[in-house]
Amino acid sequence: MNAGVGGLLPLDGRVAVVSGGGRGLGRAFCLDLARHGARVVVNNRNRVVDGDGLGPADHVVASITALGGSAIASYADASSPSAGEEMVAAALDRWGRLDICVANAGIGVGGMFHKQPVLEFEEVLAVNLLGSIRLARAAMAVMRPAGYGRIILVASTGGLHGDIGLSAYAASKGGLLAFGRSLAAEGAGKGVLTNMLLPYALTQMTDGGMLSAEVRERMTPEAAAPVLTALASPQCSLNGEYIVTGGGLLRRASAVEWGTVSLPPGSSLDAAGLASLVAESGRGEPREFGVSVDAFTDLCRGPGGSG
Repeated sequence: MNAGVGGLLPLDGRVAVVSGGGRGLGRAFCLDLARHGARVVVNNRNRVVDGDGLGPADHVVASITALGGSAIASYADASSPSAGEEMVAAALDRWGRLDICVANAGIGVGGMFHKQPVLEFEEVLAVNLLGSIRLARAAMAVMRPAGYGRIILVASTGGLHGDIGLSAYAASKGGLLAFGRSLAAEGAGKGVLTNMLLPYALTQMTDGGMLSAEVRERMTPEAAAPVLTALASPQCSLNGEYIVTGGGLLRRASAVEWGTVSLPPGSSLDAAGLASLVAESGRGEPREFGVSVDAFTDLCRGPGGSG
């Protein structure tokens, strides 16, 4: 553990909840938060246990304890409507507070959209999107009255760009990106900051065995963890950001709109005309907006910006 000023760790006294914390990225997040002083509720539904009846969350708790940290396990299923409240209640019951919420639980079930069973598609949404929203709701209910909180939604570049054969996963993560921007705007005035982490890492869910040995060595869950821990810091003032990271690299991402152009007079617009307008808009400067009403107001000003 890395002590800061006066021998204190950066997250001393802070309490974190991490959903999907038993394996892969979630495990790395839990361990790094604990190394920096946070007390952690490690959530992971128990699908497989060892001979001693211990599941993934139990083993992460044991690892944190071995480091000299403090952690407890939660076995709530992220797809359950009550899971978010159960995780937050576990933190409050044990430590009486909640400072950091990491909505990380996720599943990825591949399949072409037109062939994927409806229930399979909806299960991905239930875990990845609704599970994260329910956890964030329970956390926000505690953080706003306290005047402080750090919420990190673990999304994916699949939610920005889409992905072949992973439409359910992309839809769930894209929903998180829009939800997170809304949450960031709503919480900022109450000291609750929300950011979206879009990590690349080889995990149980993503390792297809197609990458080079050099890339595989770099793309570990542990390489993404320091970025999440920095977002969880009391000193972090970022809000509403999309941060892509993996293999010791980082870049900022965003949703943008390009230049404003005018439709031709009248009600007729053919396909060639539409393509021309889209190309003209794309030659303009990309612009970001905090929330959709800002984008709407800007559009209403017209191409000259004075409407």
